[in-house]
This record gives sequence, C-alpha cells and structure tokens, in this order.
Amino acid sequence: MKIWPFALAILLTGFAACTSGDLNRSGDGVFAPGVAGPSDVDGLIVGHRLMEAGEFELALSAYNRAAAQQGLNVDTMSAIGSANLRLGRLGQAERWLRRAVEEDPSFPAAWNNLGVILMEKGEVAEASEVFRRAFAADSGNSDEIRDNLRLALANFENPDNNAVQENQNFSLIRRGAGDFVLMSDL
Repeated sequence: MKIWPFALAILLTGFAACTSGDLNRSGDGVFAPGVAGPSDVDGLIVGHRLMEAGEFELALSAYNRAAAQQGLNVDTMSAIGSANLRLGRLGQAERWLRRAVEEDPSFPAAWNNLGVILMEKGEVAEASEVFRRAFAADSGNSDEIRDNLRLALANFENPDNNAVQENQNFSLIRRGAGDFVLMSDL
C-alpha cells in the first residue's frame, strides 16, 4: 500500500516531463505580464499624473525613481521640489528647487515654484525677485508667471495691508509639464 503514493509521484513527474514546458503559451494568449523594465516607464510622466490626481506622496516616489533612472537633472529636482511643496515640506521643497535653479538658471518652472515657496513662507521680497527671474527666463510668455509676479509685487509694495494678506488663500496649480502656479482665492 505504501507503493501507490511513490508510484503516483513518479507517474506525475513523467507526465510533466512530456509536456512542452511552455505553460505561458495557451490558445487564447492569456498569461501574466512580465515585470516592467527601467525603460518601460517614465517616472516623471507617472509623477505628473499622480500630482494631478492629488497623490503627492506617490508622485514623490515616482519622481525619486525618475531621478534614479535619469540622474539628478533640473527636471527631476524641480519635480521632487514641487511634490515636497504639495506635501507641505517647505524646507525640503526649497532646497530641491534652489538646486534646480543652480543647475539651470534659465528654467522658468523651477524659478516660479521657488517663488511660490517663498510666498508661502512670507518672504515676499525674495519671492518678487525670484518671480522676476522666472518671468525673464520665460521671456514674458507665461500668463501664470506674470500673475504670480504681480501678486508678489503687490504684496511687497504694500506690506502694511495685512488684512488682504490674511484673507488670501493661496493654492498651487499645475500648468503644463512641471509648471506650478500660485493662485489667490479672493
């Protein structure tokens, strides 16, 4: 009686050896997909989509993966800084965006986002200068950067108007690829 389990195991092993061995191929082509390789997914695009969906922590992870794949360039540093800004991590966001503008002083989105951080921190004078640089780098083509510059200059020129500043709710809006805008809800 103890021979049956042993014989059954040998018989099943023999049948398995007779199959083609390619179990992934079936008549209808249904099988599990493979693992995505590093060239299959652009972390910046995934991160931008996650930012649009309000998933800022996941976007930050995607941007970090993009930085690991592409290296730290102005796009990845700016994206990481923007995600940190949305997460309320102003210090981290500011460090990343300052690195981005050091890397490429002609990148208007990084300058703009740095200006947004400085406005959030109440550093209106520096924010005005940063928005000027963003405006100059963009050659005045962006209405959003122009609006941010106007808002910063208005707050800089009239610092005693605390009632207006206290009632303003600022929000960061994504425009285009990695370009964020500070909007005032009056």
